Amino acid sequence: MRDAHGFDEFYRDTSLRMVRYGLALTGDLAEAQDIVQEAYTRAWRHWRTVAAHPAPEGWMRLAISRLATDRWRRLSGWRAALTRTGPPEPAPPPSEDTVMLTAALRQLPANLRQAVALHYLFDMSVAQIAAETGAATGTVTSWLHRGRTELAAILNAGRPLEVHDAE
Repeated sequence: MRDAHGFDEFYRDTSLRMVRYGLALTGDLAEAQDIVQEAYTRAWRHWRTVAAHPAPEGWMRLAISRLATDRWRRLSGWRAALTRTGPPEPAPPPSEDTVMLTAALRQLPANLRQAVALHYLFDMSVAQIAAETGAATGTVTSWLHRGRTELAAILNAGRPLEVHDAE
């Protein structure tokens, strides 16, 4: 069992990865920071349980994904209300690849976005993602395939395809 010192060490070792994961799920740094902070608050309150968990980092990722889903559900009604009242058009994002990828990720359904983030940000295998999400390995494989296909289509629609002449 870990003590408060163990929590501090856990936080230092995982916080950057957790914010990156939250950003991949939400597409917004402020939202990601909020849900990650909430997840760490919950982990602190239940530290004995989290510390005894076979994969404390997995516990955090699950908490973050659930918080992101809950927040999305709450905010979707608010966003729909804003759409009806005609908010100003959002400013186009900078043309950096990271920003483009984050914007593309936001367009994916939550299950595809989570699978892609776990696979590419955490280098998790299909089996590990299946264990963490409770989905079958075939389902995770399908999510990853669909996620990559949809990301490619989204990203290619956002910029002209490069044409390389054969020499």
